[in-house]
Amino acid sequence: MLLLLAQAVGAETWVVGPKGEPRSLVDALAQAQDGDTIELMPGDYSPGLVLENRKLTLRGLGTKPRIVGNGKVGASKALWLVRGGEVTLENIAFLGARANDGEGAGLRMEGGRLLLKGCVFQDNEYGVYAANDDSAELTVANSEFGKAPHVVGGLYHLLNVGRIARLSVSGSRFQQGFEGHLLKTRARENVISYNFIHDGRRGGASYEIDIANGGLATVIGNVIGQGADSQNPVLVAYGAEGRAWDQNRLLVSHNTFVSYGWMPAWFLRVFGDRLPENTEIIAINNLLVGGGLFSLANPGSFEGNRPATLGMLRDAETYAFELAPGSMWRTSGVDPRKFKGHDLAPKAEFEWPTGMRPLAGERTSWAPGAYQR
Repeated sequence: MLLLLAQAVGAETWVVGPKGEPRSLVDALAQAQDGDTIELMPGDYSPGLVLENRKLTLRGLGTKPRIVGNGKVGASKALWLVRGGEVTLENIAFLGARANDGEGAGLRMEGGRLLLKGCVFQDNEYGVYAANDDSAELTVANSEFGKAPHVVGGLYHLLNVGRIARLSVSGSRFQQGFEGHLLKTRARENVISYNFIHDGRRGGASYEIDIANGGLATVIGNVIGQGADSQNPVLVAYGAEGRAWDQNRLLVSHNTFVSYGWMPAWFLRVFGDRLPENTEIIAINNLLVGGGLFSLANPGSFEGNRPATLGMLRDAETYAFELAPGSMWRTSGVDPRKFKGHDLAPKAEFEWPTGMRPLAGERTSWAPGAYQR
């Protein structure tokens, strides 16, 4: 405890600028010690940074500083590489990563624990790529992912997470995919909560959420929307690549699914034949906007899920996806607080453009979908 206290008291803050004033980012990293914070002034920074086994916070000041690839990446196939350690990145934009093999990432993670807060990943082959490491943990909060390159056959995922210990994504926005998935994860534990994972009316992504290897997964309070030009009718897939973990469970609660396609969507597809027979699947109080399948052909417990049309929402054109006042579904949800031994009640709602607002007060009735307002 004394050592940790001494480190906290002695922590320093280093301010850097894109042109090396008051100091360069490279110089600050050379001098910084574990527990220090490096603050980046606004402007454009070159790619190629490697943070290896560091315990640091890097934070953008004011307007997000931009790490700009201009169609290039460093030797690590990423604008920045975080390898091991415990790193927080806050208020930084990563733009334009390209690699010769088509796997350029705005940010690449190889092990350790990484927290992303208020960051932006646009126009990268992969926004964030987390390599396989069964002890690694990635937390994404209030961040933005979008503008996948329009390359036929590229299969670029906005967030691409390998077999790590834990992924948490909250208060974040995913839009403008192309052929790849908006969010793909193979993590052992996944908590995907209160996000806007919505590809737009003519979006061309495939799955909106792909939980490829099963594991423990909670999907709660999200708006999940698939465009008419999607490459695949499935919005949320679980176990598509078979099991990789001993424990497997999927909890899907209070999400608003939206399909803009002409053909029926597959809102949720559980690949039960690739998972253990006793895998627990629970889906309650979800709002299903547009035509499609949800419980049909899926194993598990499904209650309180309601079909709807765009006209039943307050104003879909302005992304007001809550049920309109007076809707017959507003109080039709089941009590999610102790459903088959799980607390599946939403604790917050997505707040545009990124972030969350907490739900206050006790409730006696529940509306299906991502919003209780």
